[in-house]
Amino acid sequence: MDRFQEMQVFQAVAEEQSFNRAARRLALSAPSVTRAVAALEKRLGAKLLHRTTRGVRLTEPGEHFLGDCRRILADLEVSEGAAAADQSQARGTLSITASVLFGDLVVTPLLVDFLAREPGITIRAIFADRIVSMVDEGIDVAIRIGNLPDSGLSAKRVGHVRRVVCAAPSLLAIHGRPVHPQDLLRLPIVAASSSTLLADWRFQDEGREYTMRPAARLVVSSNRAAIEAARIGAGLTRVLSYQIDALVSAGELECVLEDFALEPLPVHVVHSGGRKAPAKVRAFVDHCVDALRHHPAIH
Repeated sequence: MDRFQEMQVFQAVAEEQSFNRAARRLALSAPSVTRAVAALEKRLGAKLLHRTTRGVRLTEPGEHFLGDCRRILADLEVSEGAAAADQSQARGTLSITASVLFGDLVVTPLLVDFLAREPGITIRAIFADRIVSMVDEGIDVAIRIGNLPDSGLSAKRVGHVRRVVCAAPSLLAIHGRPVHPQDLLRLPIVAASSSTLLADWRFQDEGREYTMRPAARLVVSSNRAAIEAARIGAGLTRVLSYQIDALVSAGELECVLEDFALEPLPVHVVHSGGRKAPAKVRAFVDHCVDALRHHPAIH
């Protein structure tokens, strides 16, 4: 028996004042109850019970230890109940991560909607253009763009995004639409230095993939700034399709060279724990997966 079981046996013997009655209460054999108390007394180096032919009674150390047992076992029961509740009820703090713009444009509305549905939840969201370690930073759920490495994490694919080159219609009217990636070498370029997915301008042509690094007249530190510069006609830029979905729909940006685009990048909702994940994680993953699989920006 472990220590908690020994404490439960001792408590039962003390309260029943009998090894046999304690055995019946715990559905154990009388010899196993006797051995458990003897092992406990040996480990503690103290006699807890006086044994007589009429029953048992507590020694002074036994009385003190019984009080401790009741408190410890009650705390254990409360803790186990709380853990079981966490598995069945969506409550507590949920930690989420996603890239900056995806978090701003796509994930934040999902968080707000989820909080409205789940009053027992609070959320801590980390939006960063880096791979945030789920283990080191205590992350419950991550929304990842790109191919995933092999891991022990659970992942559900919810959509995809494309790497696109875009420009304002006014700029294309002045310089003409590029018909081949090589045309980019003669056009004004805006580049964002923040995204690892877009550092190289990669294309495919007749099944062959190649990389370009057109010289940029303007280099900014964020994709949001690059998109705004392209929107007002400063040059062409390369972004992910979801980042300009609204601007393309509004006619403020146009995509070019789409026939040369690489395969789309998958979008996954990633979490640990699988089916044993806490209820708060399972509830958010279900909510997030359903919402993202119907989100127009990633399809």
